[in-house]
Amino acid sequence: MIYLRQAGPKDLRAIMAIIQEARLFLANSGSDQWQGVYPAVADIEHDFEQAQGYVLVVDQVIAGYCALIPGEDPAYTQIKNGAWSNPNLDYIAIHRIALADAFRGRSLTRYLFTAIFSLMSAQGYRDFRVDTHPLNQVMQRVFEREGFIQKGLVEIEGERLAYQLEVEK
Repeated sequence: MIYLRQAGPKDLRAIMAIIQEARLFLANSGSDQWQGVYPAVADIEHDFEQAQGYVLVVDQVIAGYCALIPGEDPAYTQIKNGAWSNPNLDYIAIHRIALADAFRGRSLTRYLFTAIFSLMSAQGYRDFRVDTHPLNQVMQRVFEREGFIQKGLVEIEGERLAYQLEVEK
């Protein structure tokens, strides 16, 4: 069974282990994304406090993590070399996407995004925005496979490729 559920303090150890694995994965693929302290324990705890952290559970094991942040994301306010499709500030920014090494290669990001789109669409959201490091080709392919369209560049610890997906009502 695969499902997405809200994360909480009891999940912190598993989430931080996944983030550490993601750091190593990114470093081994030549990216400097997540090579500092971000995302730190405080970032994940903030997600819990705001009810914005979610875990992907596979057969009773936490396999992934993401933060779903509604409303205007200050990092997305200024976009260079492009523009968002609409000035709507009622969107979901998806941040801190990470999968455990043991679950890589199983196309779980398809389940993750399907669950995100279903959950957030049921709450009335139609606009989804994400970003990634220019060297993170794995995530770029995931975003494009899921239907996201590159819209420009945003500034988050350096320039990041910004993507958007709008779903129908």
